[in-house]
Amino acid sequence: MGKFSKTGKRGMPRMNTSSLPDLIFTLLFFFMMVTTMREVTLKVEFRAPQGTELEKLEKKSLVTFIYVGKPTMEFRKTLGDETRIQLNDSFAETAEIQDYIIGERASMKEEDQPQMTVSLKVDRDTKMGIVTDIKEALRRAYALKINYSAAKRQ
Repeated sequence: MGKFSKTGKRGMPRMNTSSLPDLIFTLLFFFMMVTTMREVTLKVEFRAPQGTELEKLEKKSLVTFIYVGKPTMEFRKTLGDETRIQLNDSFAETAEIQDYIIGERASMKEEDQPQMTVSLKVDRDTKMGIVTDIKEALRRAYALKINYSAAKRQ
């Protein structure tokens, strides 16, 4: 007969972690697929005007947006109620539009630069004078493909 000794303490077996990297990559992949990245935080109020002859843009990566409208409530205390222009995440004047367009065009591939489209997202209550000033600045920057964003008329 054999002797059984109880002198050695038996520890808890180690947890099997071989499938842990698979779980981590599965969760990472899930969050990458579900999450949407917001490009610009709107600092102006934008209610799209309604239109009837609308077309969808094909390549959104070639579109540069210019937002025009009254500042949101959090910025009205410092900026007032007058209409403002927003380029990316900052307010701008019409004189800054040309430099903005040149910078956006420079960040694109050389073969995509001629297809660059500028989309004006203008609030429906905005006066036409500021839109005309923006169009003049776009002409000086040789951004001649202009798109006006609108909602479909119901």
